[in-house]
Amino acid sequence: MSAPEERGALTPRPFSLYACASRVEHAEPEGPWCLADAAPSVPRRSPSNRVSRDFTQTRDELTRLLGPLLAAPDPVDAAEEVHRRLDSLDPPVRHRTLRLLVAGMPVENEERARALARVLVRTGTGYLAVSTGIALLTELGGPQDVPYLRTLGRLRSLVRPVVHALDALDRPAGARLELRNHQEPVPFEPLLAALDAGDRVAVRRRLVALPRDMAPEVARRVAEASGLAGLLAEAPGLPVSEGAELIARAGRLLFLMTTLRDYRPEILSYPDAPHAYEAFARGAGLLPRTLGHHALLLSAVQELSTGPAVLHDWGAGRRESALAELTAVLERPEWREVPDAGAEPAARRRVAWVRRTRAQLLGAPEASGARLRMAIHERDPDDPATVEARVLVDGRPLVPDCFGRGPADSPEELLFPGTLRATAEPREGRLAEAYCTEGCCGALYVTVRLDGDQVVWSGWRCPVPPGGTRELPDLRFDAVAYEAEVARAEGDESWMWPARRAARLIADGLRGRPDLLARWSVRLDWAGTGFHDPDETTISLLYDAENGHVRQIIWRIPEDGTPPEERAAAALRRLGEEDPRAYGR
Repeated sequence: MSAPEERGALTPRPFSLYACASRVEHAEPEGPWCLADAAPSVPRRSPSNRVSRDFTQTRDELTRLLGPLLAAPDPVDAAEEVHRRLDSLDPPVRHRTLRLLVAGMPVENEERARALARVLVRTGTGYLAVSTGIALLTELGGPQDVPYLRTLGRLRSLVRPVVHALDALDRPAGARLELRNHQEPVPFEPLLAALDAGDRVAVRRRLVALPRDMAPEVARRVAEASGLAGLLAEAPGLPVSEGAELIARAGRLLFLMTTLRDYRPEILSYPDAPHAYEAFARGAGLLPRTLGHHALLLSAVQELSTGPAVLHDWGAGRRESALAELTAVLERPEWREVPDAGAEPAARRRVAWVRRTRAQLLGAPEASGARLRMAIHERDPDDPATVEARVLVDGRPLVPDCFGRGPADSPEELLFPGTLRATAEPREGRLAEAYCTEGCCGALYVTVRLDGDQVVWSGWRCPVPPGGTRELPDLRFDAVAYEAEVARAEGDESWMWPARRAARLIADGLRGRPDLLARWSVRLDWAGTGFHDPDETTISLLYDAENGHVRQIIWRIPEDGTPPEERAAAALRRLGEEDPRAYGR
C-alpha cells in the first residue's frame, strides 16, 4: 500500500459512512447518523418537476468531472475533490446510473484509481462519493477490500452498491448480504447462521429445510451463498437419504432459476451453473423414483439441451457428459414407468407432461451438425409458463443469446402461420417479445428471405441497451436443410395435449376458411390454452367497435372429454352460424 493510500485508510474522517457502518456492525449506534438514510433524495419526474438526464450527457459530464481524479497522485486530496464535484451535480445521479457510468469510465492508471477508490470507501462521508468508490472497486478491488464492503453493507442505503461489488469480488458474500436484506429474511436466518459458523453439516440441513418455492433470484442467491456445487460434491459420501435430499434440493433450485416468467432467466446470472448441473447429474442416481424427481430430471435435460444454461462457458464435452448421466438415470428400467399421481387435475396434467416430455427427449436422437434446430419447450406444469418455440443456431439458443428480455414466441405465433418459411420475397417475423409487452420493452424481429440455395436471416430489429449498441450479424442456412427443419417443427405435435391440439385445429380451420370470421367482421388474434387451466381451449378474436377502438373477444372452450378433432369441428360450425360477438351474452 502506498503512503498516501495508507494515510487515507488509517485516518478516517469523523462520521464517515464506514465509521457509521462499523458502529452498527458492533451494535454501538452512538449517533443518529447511523440510523439515517445516507442516500440523497433524487427528484422524480412529474408535471411540475421535469428533471431528466440524458445518459450520454451524464456520462460525458461524469467523465469530465472524475476522469482526471482517477489518475491523481494523492488519493486523499482527490477524494476531497470527488466529494465537492459530486455534491455539485444537480440533479444528483441515481446509484444504478452512477454504477454503469463509473464502470465504463476509462482508467489510465489502475493503481492510482484503486487507491482513490479505497480512500472513498473507507473515509467517504457522502453517499455518491462512497458509491463511486464501491463502483470502482467492482473492477479494481481485491480480497482485502471485501471486509470493508461487507461492513458498509450494514447501511441500508448502500446494500445495492455493495452487493454489486461483492458479486465481482466475493459472490457468496454478496449473496449472503442480499438474503439478509430480503423482504422476508426469516426463512434464511438459520441457513445464514450456519454459514457464519462455518458448520457444513448444519448448512446442508438448513438448505434442505428451506421452503420449496421461492423467487428465481432468491433461489440463485441461496445457491451462491451456500456454495451449492461444493455441497453437492459431498452427496455421494452421505447416508443415502441425506444425499438424495440434497440432490433433490439442488435440482429444485436449478429449476427455479430457469423460470420463463421474467425478462432474463436467473440461471444466466449464476456463474457456477455448469459445476452445479454436473454435480446434480452425478448424484441423480441417488434419487428415488417419484413423479417430482422425474420432473426434475426431465427439466434439467430440457435446460441442458435447448435452454439458456447452454450459453454458459462449459468447456469441451462437459455439458454433453452431464446430459448423458441424466438420461442414463431416466433410461433405467425402474424409471421407465411414470408413477401415477391420482385423480387430481394438476397431478394428472403433470403425469401427462412427464410422459410427453420423456418421449420427446429420450426418443430419436437429434441430427448432429445441423446449423438450425427448432425445439418446442413446454415447462413442467408445476411452474407453468408459455410454450416456447426455441430457435437454436449452431447449438446456441438464439433468443436468450441475442435478446434477453423475454422468452421465445409460441409455436402458434412462430411456426404454424409459416412465419419462418423462406421465399424470394423478404418477410419479417417476430421471434420473441419482452416479458412485459412489446410496446414497453420491445421485441426481436428478423427478415427471412431465400437467396439461391441459401436462406438468409437479416435486418434484425432488437432493442438497444441505454448507452450501448447492438448489431446482430446476418445468418445463412443451407436452404434444403432449413426448409426440412422448419417443416419438421411445423408438423411436430408430440408436445401437444388435447386442448392445445383443438386450438391448433381451430386456428388452421379459420386460416383455411377466412369467410367464417369475415362475415362477422371479426379476425383471429391467437389460439391457445388457458394459463391457469391448460385443459381449456382459448380463442382470442378482434373486431373494430363503432367508436373506432379495437375490441377483444375471449372464447373459452372447456374440456368435455371429446376428441380434439370433434371439439374443433363443433367450434368451426358455431362460428359459421353465430356471430362470436354474441358469445357469453
